[in-house]
Amino acid sequence: MLDNLTNRLAKVVKTLRGQARLTEDNIAEMLREVRMALLEADVALPVIKDLMARVKEKALGQEVIGSLTPGQALVGVVQQELAAIMGGAQSALNFATQPPAIILMAGLQGAGKTTTVGKLAKYLREKHKKKVLTVSCDVYRPAAIAQLQTVTQQAGGEFFPSTPDQRPVDIASAAIDYAKRHYFDVLLVDTAGRITIDEAMMAEIRDLHATVRPIETLFVVDAMLGQDAVNTARAFHEALPLTGVVLTKLDGDSRGGAALSVRHVTGAPIKFTGVGEKLTGLDEFHPDRMASRILGMGDILSLVEEARTAVDEAAARELADKLRKGKGFDLDDFKEQIGQMKKMGGLSGLMDKMPAQFAQAASQMQPGAPEKAMARVEGIINSMTRAERANPDLIKASRKRRIALGAGVQVQEVNRLLNQFEQMQKMMKQFSKGGMGKLMRGLGGLKGMKGMFPGA
Repeated sequence: MLDNLTNRLAKVVKTLRGQARLTEDNIAEMLREVRMALLEADVALPVIKDLMARVKEKALGQEVIGSLTPGQALVGVVQQELAAIMGGAQSALNFATQPPAIILMAGLQGAGKTTTVGKLAKYLREKHKKKVLTVSCDVYRPAAIAQLQTVTQQAGGEFFPSTPDQRPVDIASAAIDYAKRHYFDVLLVDTAGRITIDEAMMAEIRDLHATVRPIETLFVVDAMLGQDAVNTARAFHEALPLTGVVLTKLDGDSRGGAALSVRHVTGAPIKFTGVGEKLTGLDEFHPDRMASRILGMGDILSLVEEARTAVDEAAARELADKLRKGKGFDLDDFKEQIGQMKKMGGLSGLMDKMPAQFAQAASQMQPGAPEKAMARVEGIINSMTRAERANPDLIKASRKRRIALGAGVQVQEVNRLLNQFEQMQKMMKQFSKGGMGKLMRGLGGLKGMKGMFPGA
C-alpha cells in the first residue's frame, strides 16, 4: 500500500543527509515528492493541501535531535501528520446502550458489506465475547440473504431469516424484537447496496436508520475505488450520521488514497480494514500504525497482536521445552510452524507488516507464490511416514521417489526441502543453546525464509 510514497520518502531521506537542520528549502524538496506520491495514490486534493500545510508548519526550523538526520526528523513529522489526517487515535466500537447494540452497515453493492458483516460477527464473538445476531435487509440482490446466512453460520453467530417479498423496515423491526426477547448483545443489520448512488436507495436507508436507531452506522467502502470512494463517502455522509468507516479490499491493487481521504471527507473515523474473503480478514484500524506502514516502518505491534491470537501458546512452550532438552527440531515441528504462519495471514501477510527492507524483498516474489509453496511443503511432509518426519536421515533415494509421487512434486523439490530443513535444524540447535544472535545471523534476512519455500 502506497509503495510509491515509501520509495519517494526513502530517496529524500538520503538527499538530506549531512544537513544540520530542517530548512524551508529542504522541506520544500521533500514535500514536492510527498505531494506527487499522494496525487499518484489517488488521495483527495483537499487532504493533500491540508497535510502539506501541517507538515510544513510543524517541521520548519525543527532541530535535528541526537543521531537523527534531517530526513529522518522530517519523516517523523510526516508520520505524525499522516496519523492525524487518518484520525489520530484508534476508534473502538460503541456498546454503551441497552442491548442489543444495533450496528447498521451501509455502502455500495460490491463493496463487501455482507462479507464484512460475517467478519464483524466473528470479531465480536471472539474478541468481545458478544452474543451476535445478523439480519439481511437486502431484498434486491439475488442470494444476498442466503449469503449472509452462510457467512453468519461460519462466523458462529445466529441469523434472523428474511424473504425478498418483505419490506426492509419490517425485517429490521422484527429482528430487533427477536434480539431483545432472546438477549442478544449485538444486532448487525446488512442493508441493500446499488451499483451507483440513487435517491431511492438513500431514502430507503434513511427510513431504515430512523427505524432501527443504531448505536453505530458503519460505511463500508472499497479501498480500490480511489477518488470514487471519496465521492461515495460524501454522499452517504450527507444522508446518514456515520459513526465509522470500514475499508475493504485493502490487499487488492489499491493505491491507498481512500485510507487517507475518507476520514477527512466524512469526519467519521476508520474503525476496521478488511482483506481477503476469509472471516479472519478484519483488522482494527490504528492510524499511527497505518502511517508507519505507509512510511516503510512496518507495523510490528499489529504483528505481535496477531501472533498472540494465532499462536498456540501450549504448542510453543512444548517446542521450546523440546529444544531446551536437546531433543531436536523435526519435520512435524516444522509443519506446525507453517500452520501457525498461515493463521497469521501467511508469508505475504507477515511481510506486509514488516519494515520496508523486508517488504521489498517479499515484493520480488510472485503474488500468492509463498502460500502455494507452503502448501507444497506441507504436501511433501504429509507424504512422509511418522518415522521419516521424526528422523529425516532415513529418507534415501527410494523413499524420496515415493514421497515425491505422493505429494505430486519432483524429487528435486523433496531434496531442496530436506537441505533447507537441515539448515533450519542447525539454527534451532543454536537457539536451544541461547545463541539468538547467531540464529538471526544464520537466517540471513528473508533469504533464509525464501529458501525454505521452494518456488516463492
